[in-house]
Amino acid sequence: MPWEAVIGLEVHAQLLSRSKLFCGCSASYGAPPNTHVCPVCLGMPGALPVPNRGAIELAIRAGLALGCTVRTQSQLDRKSYFYPDLAKGYQISQYERAINEDGELVIEVEGAERRIGIRRAHLEEDAAKNVHGAADAHTTVIDFNRAGVPLVEIVTHPDLRSAAEAEAYLKKLREVLMFARVNDGNLEEGSFRCDANVSIRPAGATALGTRSELKNINSFRFVRRAIEHEIARQEALLEAGDRVVQETRTWHEPTGTTVSMRSKEEAHDYRYFPDPDLPPLAVSAEDVEAIRAALPELPDVRRARFQRDLGLTEYDAGVLCAHPAIATYFEEVAAALGGGPELGKKAANFVQSEILGDVSLDGLEARFSVPAREVAELLGMVADGRLSRNMAKDALAAMRETGGGAREVVEREGLAQVSDVSAIEAAVREAVAASPKQVAQYRAGQTKLISYFVEHMMKATKGAADPRLVNELLKKTLDSTEEE
Repeated sequence: MPWEAVIGLEVHAQLLSRSKLFCGCSASYGAPPNTHVCPVCLGMPGALPVPNRGAIELAIRAGLALGCTVRTQSQLDRKSYFYPDLAKGYQISQYERAINEDGELVIEVEGAERRIGIRRAHLEEDAAKNVHGAADAHTTVIDFNRAGVPLVEIVTHPDLRSAAEAEAYLKKLREVLMFARVNDGNLEEGSFRCDANVSIRPAGATALGTRSELKNINSFRFVRRAIEHEIARQEALLEAGDRVVQETRTWHEPTGTTVSMRSKEEAHDYRYFPDPDLPPLAVSAEDVEAIRAALPELPDVRRARFQRDLGLTEYDAGVLCAHPAIATYFEEVAAALGGGPELGKKAANFVQSEILGDVSLDGLEARFSVPAREVAELLGMVADGRLSRNMAKDALAAMRETGGGAREVVEREGLAQVSDVSAIEAAVREAVAASPKQVAQYRAGQTKLISYFVEHMMKATKGAADPRLVNELLKKTLDSTEEE
């Protein structure tokens, strides 16, 4: 029997606020355990939460970037469950009245466009972190630094039909959130985490099958492999006459399998109810429009603009818009060079071939070994004939080594291209006089031999002669010799 996969994704994206959602503790990553804590995020009796306005605005910005409708009145709820990483015994989240609802994300898989519906993108606080095996195999300790960190949870409709679509959706979502500057996209630090709900049904059926929930996968490759394995596992069960049980599973990379964590035969009763310590969130329409107006340029728009205004191909625009800092760097190079399709394309080629291999990325930040203005200065010298492309590469290597500017390095290293017509004419005459056999062959019709003379000239001038001028003067000299 042919089967159809039905996949829904839940992504927890950490918002880029400096402090936690309901207290003033730092939300930064990497501090010593249990140092970014206070009575509020430790769930101490009597401690009262105070909403973080900046985090709420970031959540709205995320919703707008995903095409959601923003509620002017939303509700913060208590989601009750009992686990060591949840000190209060409940998590402050949103359920029926989420701040963002009804969005979508357009993805492309194998040349086909798919629209993936987003049910909601709601605010919630993160839980603490369980650290298993810290002292020995039987010990679990808890780091509460992460407790209370602001998240936006983005929940899709069950619109995805393959592991490839799920991977494409996650990559596109991460890209949008990074360009919107609401999330740093750092999978390794857990600021972008994914749960996948996977079920299968007979092809053509409309009823949903029994799902498995794959928890907290922090790699696009692992998500794809986990979903592929889970689809195959469920198909094998059903074709053998068994049934799929509703459960929570996790991905075990060493064996390449999903592994059961806990049974979930019935939907967990989280006993949601409005948090009595927090009033409804009221956001004015004017505030929403102000956030919309300040929304940074999103990746699809930026790619289209690069193709339209700067002469980039679809591939070039895709590479240069893979990260917001790279897109900004390229645009600074192109603008300093003068802009326009011809110079934009030259800047794109140079940045891709000579710059990107040396870039160090860290979340939304990127470190470039040479400032954009200096790269533009080099490319300007190439454009006006003062440098060849190879000379520009040599100058770039020297700039990386010494930290000097483009003009300084070119002068110091003697890399400027020779464009003195009289000097090149004299060198051409010497090259022609030194190669009578090749001159005779050229005059006999073997005009491709001009490349021999060009190579001879470039060696003689150590690559400093302007190749265009060399070709022009060689042809003129060889042709005039032939006429004589």
